Amino acid sequence: MAIPVDPQPKPGPPGPARRTRVVLAEVARVGTGAERTRAELTEQTQVGEALVRGLVRAQLALALRLSLVVGIGLGGLPLLFAIAPEVGAAKLFGVNLPWLLLGLAAFPFLVAVGWAYVHLAERNEQDFTDVVQRPER
Repeated sequence: MAIPVDPQPKPGPPGPARRTRVVLAEVARVGTGAERTRAELTEQTQVGEALVRGLVRAQLALALRLSLVVGIGLGGLPLLFAIAPEVGAAKLFGVNLPWLLLGLAAFPFLVAVGWAYVHLAERNEQDFTDVVQRPER
């Protein structure tokens, strides 16, 4: 609620102190480092772009590392069976080992890699958020 104030002071005996109107928008806020960083992100400044680029690179590196794990883990099995035919001819519970490894064991392996990716990607994002929200000294 705004209180009207006379623009010109009236001459006369000194009385009670004059009231001044304070508007919330006119109060200067002291910007913290985290707010400055968030502003750089939203305004897409060079610093904000560098921060986002770092997050994207971290996520890409994680994806490539885990793709390599899947490629070696699943792609290496047929190579193993070709190099060592006795492993490919082995039977476990009456079923050929290649069928068990590629047909059944591959799914829990892929689920585990997917879980690891989600966990590590969220950690990357949390690290990014911590950097953005960290107060500057």
